[in-house]
Amino acid sequence: MESRNPIFSRRGTAGQQAWSTPAPSVQQLNDMYGAPSYAPPSERTMTIDDVVVRGSMTLGTLVVSAALAWYFDVGLGVAVLAGIVGLVLGLIVSFRQSTNPALILGYAVAYGIAIGALSQAYEARFNGIVVQAVLGTMVAFGGTLAVYALKIFRPTPKFTKFVIAAGFGALGLVLINWIASIFVTGGLGLRTDSPVGWIFSVAMILLGCFFLLLDFAEIERSARAGVPERYSWLMAFGLTLSLVWLYLEILRFISYFTNND
Repeated sequence: MESRNPIFSRRGTAGQQAWSTPAPSVQQLNDMYGAPSYAPPSERTMTIDDVVVRGSMTLGTLVVSAALAWYFDVGLGVAVLAGIVGLVLGLIVSFRQSTNPALILGYAVAYGIAIGALSQAYEARFNGIVVQAVLGTMVAFGGTLAVYALKIFRPTPKFTKFVIAAGFGALGLVLINWIASIFVTGGLGLRTDSPVGWIFSVAMILLGCFFLLLDFAEIERSARAGVPERYSWLMAFGLTLSLVWLYLEILRFISYFTNND
């Protein structure tokens, strides 16, 4: 009786087995033994240079979009709509930890349009304020990078938790202040030209620098851990988000001490 096994078949005496296909030669066995085992191609790991390149692309896209929005004078309505789109895309990237370049560059375009229109409005009231805010942002970025690179301070897990909690708290206060401003002029005073507003702006600028420290630490940790190269897009998004935060807060803070022309 023939066995149902496709490789072996029972023929002749009981217990005797024979190959149903020709037996491989010695050379074939040697070739099979010496062949390398299959390994699926692995993705290239992320480097700091990858983050620099992706960060330059993301920030450059934002700057170009802002310049075009300024040049074409897109108006407040378009700026508000672009800001909402940018906020939605930013939340999607943040909560899903997405590495999709289209989402991240889309965020840069949308927020660039909003920032361009907002900067134009500030410049119309306070001549030269945009250049001052850009320089202030560059100084804050360079100073924070120097503090991290020279190992003057490195974020600890406790510090990271504090910064994240403070960030959510600050955003909550801004929302409450906005709701209160509907009923009371100036709301809680957090965004007014007053000592309370000055202190809150300084706190927000410091918080932006703290987020930059977390970004630098995450980039270094991820590069050492050998995460896939596509995560450089997520790191670039984090840096751009922190720089946007810094720029807007510095712009507002300088406006408190700049005379209208």
